[in-house]
Order: sequence, then C-alpha cells, then structure tokens
Amino acid sequence: MTSVRFNLVHPDGPPAAPPEPPVERYRAALDMAAYADEQGLTSLVVEEHHGSPDGWLPSPLPLAGALLGRTRRIAVSACAVLAPLYDPLRLAEDLAVLDLTGGGRLMAVAGIGYRPEEYAALGLDFAARGALQDEALETLLAAWTGEPFVHRGRTVRVRPRPYTRPHPPLFVGGGSRPAARRAARLGLPLFLPAHLPQLRRYYEQRCVRLGTEPVCLMPPAELPTLHLTEDPDRAWARLGAHFLYEAQRYASWQSPETRSLMTSGAQSVEELRQEGVYRFVTPDTCLELARNAEQLLLHPLCGGMPVEEGWSSLRLFAERVLPRLA
Repeated sequence: MTSVRFNLVHPDGPPAAPPEPPVERYRAALDMAAYADEQGLTSLVVEEHHGSPDGWLPSPLPLAGALLGRTRRIAVSACAVLAPLYDPLRLAEDLAVLDLTGGGRLMAVAGIGYRPEEYAALGLDFAARGALQDEALETLLAAWTGEPFVHRGRTVRVRPRPYTRPHPPLFVGGGSRPAARRAARLGLPLFLPAHLPQLRRYYEQRCVRLGTEPVCLMPPAELPTLHLTEDPDRAWARLGAHFLYEAQRYASWQSPETRSLMTSGAQSVEELRQEGVYRFVTPDTCLELARNAEQLLLHPLCGGMPVEEGWSSLRLFAERVLPRLA
C-alpha cells in the first residue's frame, strides 16, 4: 500500500509557521489527492482532532467528501472518526452519502478518542465514551439496513441506503481489549493503531467464540512517515522544525497508555531524525525500504511545511519510486 496522509496542521508561529494561508494548503491537499490518484497510489488518509490551536483537522468527513470528488480510483480512509462525538443518525446519513459519492471507496475507522478535552469541548462525558461508542456503532449498522428501527425510544428510518452491501467499510479502531471485544461482538473488523499481535489474537479468539468472522488490520512493527528528497541533510535543516512540531504536538496529547506508531519523545530535530519515526529518504533508499515493507506512508503537508516541498516529495515518489515498484 502507498498512502498519503493529511491533517492540515497550520502552526501560528515560528519556527514552523507555514508560508501559505490555510486556504491554499487545503487546496493543495485536494490537488495532491488528484495527482496521487492519477499516479496510482492506493490510499489517502484523513484524521480527526478537536480544539488544537494549529487547526489540526477536526472534520474528516467533509474533507473526505472533497477528496472523493477529486478522485476516481484511490481509497480514502477516515482514520479515525471519533464516533462518540457525533449524533449517530447524522453520522449514518453522512457515511451513507459518502459511500454513494465514492462508490465504496471510503473506509471509516470508528475510534473512541483518548483526549478528555475533546469530549468536554462538545459537552460530552468522557467517562461515558464506551457506552456512546456502542450506541454509535449499533445505530450505524441498524440505520444502513434502510429499515425502520427504534433509536432512543422512537422509530426512525435512514435513507438513502449506502452503495456498499451490507454496509460501508467500517472498522472499530482501538488498541484495547474493550475495542477488540466490541468489534468481535458486532461482527466488525478491527483496526489497530500499532503493532499489537497479542491484541489481534485476543480479538480473533473472541470472534471464534462468538461465531463472527475475524478481520484485523494491524500495521507493521515500523511504519515511518517518509519525506522524499535528493538531499536528506539539506531537507532536515530546512524542514526538520515542521516535523518536530507535529511530533511534539502529538506527544503532548498522549498518555503512557496510548498505543501508536507515531509516538515520539524527541526534543530536537536531531533526536527526531535519529528516532526514525519520520525519515527523509532519497528515491533509491525509499525503494529499498519498499522491498521489505507492507506499506509506505507520505505526509506532504506535515507540520506546516511549505507546499512546494510537499509537491517535490510527492513527485519524486510518483516519478522515481512507483514505476520501479511496479
């Protein structure tokens, strides 16, 4: 798989402030998505976080719809949609419309979130997140049948029905046993945020016990975010602050229990470079990585980096790596 990630972070001060206004970066994301589709990359990834001062993407579904409208073949992954933060009926409607818009190309990962402040900002109880997640998932599955069902004490019906049968691609996201039990109970696939083979086995065992089909997407032990460049040293000197900004922002949200491939403890650009969570590679090095990898992940607008640098990375990948992979 070859994936392009977008979170449209826009730091408001040095050293990572973008040279372009946010509207130009959003337009660039749409143009990059169209280019990735034309070149044969396999997926686009959008995210969801709320209340971040840098504008970290809070609304993945509108952006996913725009990406689907600009593309024809590439898959779009909303990873993750924080399902407890939505009205479940509206979420069912929105995902059905997006499934129709993209002809089944949207994959939604229903996450539960791990930041109490996101729940507080929307007037929701963080302690009730498990019950809210259960209600959201059960409502989605009932709504997508197109038949009447009882929701919060009243009979409702959701139309239009989605394009995909029996329902749009929907994964339960999470790195905990409750997430695995929830997915197994509902007969849904599980999306793990990190390489967690023990949790995958636990999920599979629960599925066998319940008579549901286990399907689990688990990333490899390492999935670095790649930036392609002819000169990694120069690129780190020019762009390192943008990648460090994102790494530190994300780390500031995480607790010791958070399980994520994107965990970084770097306090400087040099430490970030040595960690390997983000890697600046030449096309030849990227090709070597690809020979032993299940997935390659690009992030061409990371941390407010200049749009022109993102385009350079994406084009190097499409022109110098993809043809040789094929």
